[in-house]
Amino acid sequence: MTTSLLLDGISQHTTQTRRLTMAYLATGQGPTPVVLVHGNCSSSLFFQDFMLALAATGSYTIYAPDMRGYGESETLPVDATRGVRDYSDDLATFVQALNLPPFHLLGWSLGGNIIMQYAIDYPGTVRTLLLEASGSPYGFGGTKDAAGTPTWLDSSGSGGGTVNADFVKSLQSGDRSSGPTSPRATMNAFYFKPPFQVSPEREEIYVSAILSTKVTPGNYPGDILPSENWPGIAPGKLGVNNALAPKYLNQGTLVDIASKPPILWFHGADDQIVSDTSMFDIGFLGQLGVIPGWPGAQVYPPQPMKTQIRTLLESYQANGGSYQEHVLPECGHSPHIEKQDEVLKLCTEFMNAH
Repeated sequence: MTTSLLLDGISQHTTQTRRLTMAYLATGQGPTPVVLVHGNCSSSLFFQDFMLALAATGSYTIYAPDMRGYGESETLPVDATRGVRDYSDDLATFVQALNLPPFHLLGWSLGGNIIMQYAIDYPGTVRTLLLEASGSPYGFGGTKDAAGTPTWLDSSGSGGGTVNADFVKSLQSGDRSSGPTSPRATMNAFYFKPPFQVSPEREEIYVSAILSTKVTPGNYPGDILPSENWPGIAPGKLGVNNALAPKYLNQGTLVDIASKPPILWFHGADDQIVSDTSMFDIGFLGQLGVIPGWPGAQVYPPQPMKTQIRTLLESYQANGGSYQEHVLPECGHSPHIEKQDEVLKLCTEFMNAH
């Protein structure tokens, strides 16, 4: 990594885990470890300012790994048939390599799915789960109600085939322009709520982070299968977007884990990515007429992503767990950047209480 991408006070390291070589950022010297997990088309670089704000409290040591296929970590194929377990297993070997005691765990977007899976498969190691603009426990696309019922058995309308092909080309070419499908334009339109923008210096760092996404058959966006069901594309077996297909991902068992860490779920009121009306959801795009041939709301409604998360957390609480929900007004998909002060207060108060 070029040092210009790192802020003063942030250090980068690598560790060889039992599964892969992982890069990570670190800062702070406090007694309590906090691990931050980034989302899709992203890397640990997006966390730097928030890490420094956490470190300034004097209470935490903060670690932000790059997941496989992103940032400076090793790129290995993602077995989508395991849902997001390749990532959560990688995370487990990461915290084991660092020999961390019980820690607080934040996951942003896809990172929210990763940390929910980690809590399911590695109980008793986490003090709290902090879900930031988390993906639905039933994946991205292809479900139709609060319980995550699949729209089609083959999950048509989810997976690697739902990604804008021009955006993939922009990633492959290292596109730093402001063209309509460039990473820069996508970030400013959808990662944040317009007209919010970061400083030009931060923008270059974040564009570099998005461009660190490795476009390979096994990583991003994933292979595609034809389908007889609308819209005609079903998930294959490799890659991150296929790992989020409801055919492979169902995290409803979170409500049944014996050791239930307290959960803080915070999200932007104006998130266009994880939403009950997501601009990236095939059902909603069909309803808008963007994708032709939509079979209608009875057959293929928009995925109620936030409703699905809330329903799961209500069941989690009914089964003996606890959660808090905070909606941040005038905020998109990146609360820790768009509303850093509010998010810092939310997270530190929650962590300090547990």
